[in-house]
Amino acid sequence: MPTDLLARLEQWKTRFGAPDIHPLHRLLGRLAGHRFPDADSLIRLHECLLFLRAYPADAEVLRLADAVLFSFAPRVAQLSDLSAFEDAAVSGIAGTSFSAVFSYEVARQLAARYPRQIEIDWENYDQAEKLGPVLRRFLPLVGEDWPVEAHVPFRAWVDAARPPKSTALAWLLGRIASLPLSPRDQADLYESLELLLVWRIGPRANRSRMRLPLRQPYFHRQPLLRRADIDLARELDGPPLPVAHLAKPEARKLLDLILDTSAMRYRELYGFTHPDPQRVFRADAGRGVEIVFFGVPPQWRLPLRAYHAGMFFVNGVPAGYVEVLSLFERAEVGFNLYYTFREGESAWLYARLLRLFRQLLRVRCFSVDPYQVGLENDEALDSGAFWFYRKLGFRPLDPAAARLVQREEDRMRRTPGYRSSRRTLEKLAHSYLLYECPDADPGAWDRFTVRNLGLRLAGMPADESPLCRIAEVDAIVRAKSGPDEARYLHLMQRHKRLRAAILQWGRLSACGGLSGRPTAAIV
Repeated sequence: MPTDLLARLEQWKTRFGAPDIHPLHRLLGRLAGHRFPDADSLIRLHECLLFLRAYPADAEVLRLADAVLFSFAPRVAQLSDLSAFEDAAVSGIAGTSFSAVFSYEVARQLAARYPRQIEIDWENYDQAEKLGPVLRRFLPLVGEDWPVEAHVPFRAWVDAARPPKSTALAWLLGRIASLPLSPRDQADLYESLELLLVWRIGPRANRSRMRLPLRQPYFHRQPLLRRADIDLARELDGPPLPVAHLAKPEARKLLDLILDTSAMRYRELYGFTHPDPQRVFRADAGRGVEIVFFGVPPQWRLPLRAYHAGMFFVNGVPAGYVEVLSLFERAEVGFNLYYTFREGESAWLYARLLRLFRQLLRVRCFSVDPYQVGLENDEALDSGAFWFYRKLGFRPLDPAAARLVQREEDRMRRTPGYRSSRRTLEKLAHSYLLYECPDADPGAWDRFTVRNLGLRLAGMPADESPLCRIAEVDAIVRAKSGPDEARYLHLMQRHKRLRAAILQWGRLSACGGLSGRPTAAIV
């Protein structure tokens, strides 16, 4: 039975280091010819093959896994119900489709690269009335229909106006781009539509075959590294990772790959939507892992924090992404490992990402947002994300959460196998987590958040802000719009008075509210 073969295949995800992998070769060969009768089984096969392709035991496993993955579209075509393939955890498989609302910039890029595969999902778009005030900007006679008639056929209006060889989406995007508006205003206009698009996943761009060009495969002949194998302090103190600045043609290809990979999973990251193609880098993290990372161009930068984002690939397979927002020596890190690869070398991979950004940005403490550990995030709660970070050495900043952690860790010591309840994880998820390197200033950032700083400055005249009242910040301000925000960050790290002022303005008081007017001498 195919399902029996599938269960046997999934067992190989925990059998790394087996003395004989020829049974896996034979099993992959048999699976290549088997038909799976339902979507759930086919999804299990796909995700297991992707995992084994990312963590191949040898060259034959890599070859056989790709052979099955590259022939997935015909398997999907044999099924009648494809709704299971629309789930965000598995969307993007060859031969499937899904609907999503994308931002203006992402919609433009996808429509340009896949003009016949992405279109307005008229059948499921239930906010068509929002098209009225937009269409009348370039179809004046819509004003005869939309304001006074019920059930306006907006699709018919668009179809009547667009050239025969153009899709409705391409026509609409082109008309918005032609309006005498700034890029941001054009984006706001398009995004006001909340336009639902359907993406029919074709033979070129799909998760089944998306790959970073592979330089040298890494074969996992020993058991995979687990969290208990990782000493984060030792990893962060390791030698620098090799980093290469990519030429623009290669950078553009990889940015397209990253955008497609993210969009196929219903995800949009700020840096993926607005990347800086002039400064794209590729780092070799070892063990088959490569990290492609970049910042954003000056017009899209945040007012205060330095921004960097990246995607990491395991033997060429996209495995997840990272977002880093840095201020002085503190970096807020958003880390997402795709569901398919959660049984891989997650802790080691995360440690390598932190090492890379410590190396480049010279940061000395890392912060994790409550969302990452489960606040309004069921996926993080289900995976026990809080304990992933805690066992690497992160500590909760909220005193109540710290007491709860101590209680839970006492129970774990007394009762082998004890696991925190979901209710406990929900309580723990209300706290930021912080990891401080040995060279950090202990406790300096415990009560700081950028939002506190913003709220303090929201009603303040510009000439009273900390930046304006401190001398010698001109070079820092110029660096913010320079080629690379890393230099901006390095300059800030040298300015002790500026750091002291920003810290004081962004701290919570001991009782949890915003502190009073800072008294530090900042002039």
